[in-house]
Amino acid sequence: MSNQPLPTYASYPPPVNGLQLHVGFEIEYDCPAPTPMILALSIHHSRAADLLRPDVLMSNPALPVHAYHDMFGNWCSRIVAPQGRLVLRTDALVNDSGLADTVAPWETQTPVELLPEATLVYLLGSRYCETDLLSGIAWQRFGNGPTGWARVQAICDFVHQHIEFGYPYARRTRTAWEAYQERRGVCRDYAHLAIALCRCMNIPARYCTGYLGDIRIPAVPAPMDFAGWFEAFLGERWYTFDARNNTPRIGRVLMARGRDACDVALASTFGPNTLQRFTVWADEVPTP
Repeated sequence: MSNQPLPTYASYPPPVNGLQLHVGFEIEYDCPAPTPMILALSIHHSRAADLLRPDVLMSNPALPVHAYHDMFGNWCSRIVAPQGRLVLRTDALVNDSGLADTVAPWETQTPVELLPEATLVYLLGSRYCETDLLSGIAWQRFGNGPTGWARVQAICDFVHQHIEFGYPYARRTRTAWEAYQERRGVCRDYAHLAIALCRCMNIPARYCTGYLGDIRIPAVPAPMDFAGWFEAFLGERWYTFDARNNTPRIGRVLMARGRDACDVALASTFGPNTLQRFTVWADEVPTP
């Protein structure tokens, strides 16, 4: 990890419009033996033009990194963690429009036979989204209601009310079906259940992970973490939805997309290891 000081905020021009976000993380592992890892910790290439200071992956001790794009277009990194302590860190500065998530209640639902081929994989069941178990429930609840945007919003409203949020409820193996049954979870569980219900209703939906700080809202008295939300395909494009917060938010910084959290795991490790420390930040930079 470089010991060179990072540039201060004043080193960069303020945004003409919108805002600037200071985002990054520091993660510490302990490995009893050299351990290969695949990391999906980089900001998505669709935000590359917004990076004032890139999120270069730094490690202590310094390691060679091989980067590649996966089958979903996410920017991934391959490393071999050494035996003992490993610290991974990035620290980026991002220009953001300052606009909240788009709301488009006029958007219609595209018939399955007219959907672009690239969206069809997001109609199918996946590791954490069991469409076969939830199909009957979905059609019973949403089959006679509105379609298009209103249907996705109805699903978000239901999931938002159905699941009780709590960090102690986090469990990395919980599926959409289990979240529906247990009625508790964290942001990824809200996203998985909403995705599964959308797919059951013939609406392509995909999982998203990234930074979402308390931007222009009251600060949440809880440790910062990466966030999970989803996108639904309506009309001719993808739209952001967030069943956990269920309100348009400012300052999302996408890292990765996939069928569910399995495709966008922050770290896939191939050997025993212990996560010792995990810190994430996503803050608005004060304007001079």
